Amino acid sequence: MISVSIIGAGNVAFHLSKAFYQSESIHLHQIYSRSPLTEHYKNIQVPICHSLEELKEADVYIISVSDDAVIDIASQLPFEKKLVVHTTGSVSLQDLPSKNRRGVFYPLQTFSKNKKVALSKVPFCLEADEENDLETLKSLATAISHSVYEIDSEQRKTIHLAAVFVSNFVNHIYHITKDISDQKNIPFQIFQPLMEETLDKLQYLSPLEAQTGPARRNDQQTIDKHLSLLDNETYKNLYQQFTTSILKTYERKEL
Repeated sequence: MISVSIIGAGNVAFHLSKAFYQSESIHLHQIYSRSPLTEHYKNIQVPICHSLEELKEADVYIISVSDDAVIDIASQLPFEKKLVVHTTGSVSLQDLPSKNRRGVFYPLQTFSKNKKVALSKVPFCLEADEENDLETLKSLATAISHSVYEIDSEQRKTIHLAAVFVSNFVNHIYHITKDISDQKNIPFQIFQPLMEETLDKLQYLSPLEAQTGPARRNDQQTIDKHLSLLDNETYKNLYQQFTTSILKTYERKEL
């Protein structure tokens, strides 16, 4: 059984802690948090510490904090030659201090504490300096997920960038959609089937093939009508930029 200590108590740390606690092949040994744990942790009965000096012996230490805090936390760890990994997309393996054995345990998903996530479907991107440590991380990942990949730091940086487009930016577009519809007392739920179908058909078509809409048709009359409806200059600029990008994409493809 692999023993794991989680360093951090944010969204990713919570979901990993919950999954490890429920796993029969992993022993969640300890959780480190600078502040008291939230109510979400009430069913995870493991020792809690509030000082890095209190971390006890474990097979793997997973640093699950904000990207800009990973290196600082790793540098403060009061031990050497242990397997220390992080869960972020933007920090390279080589950025971790070399006093410990280094690895990456990156789940490619958006996490919120109040929303359940099926970790068994979440892709885990793994990397390690040493082959034995990579095998340990594979065992750890396959205990909670059916989707495990060996991904190096350069690939992971690209994945993280692309994920911002496909998740963070898309979610912001949902926010804009809600804002626009709220102004006319249109329920946001009316767009739910459209959102679901847009995602579902990507199981059968490439994004290039699946594109529809006035920009795809080069329907300038409809585009102009839409722009005239937008009072918010930021939204109008985004509409224009997306429209231009789509027009240029299909001009190139149809030459």
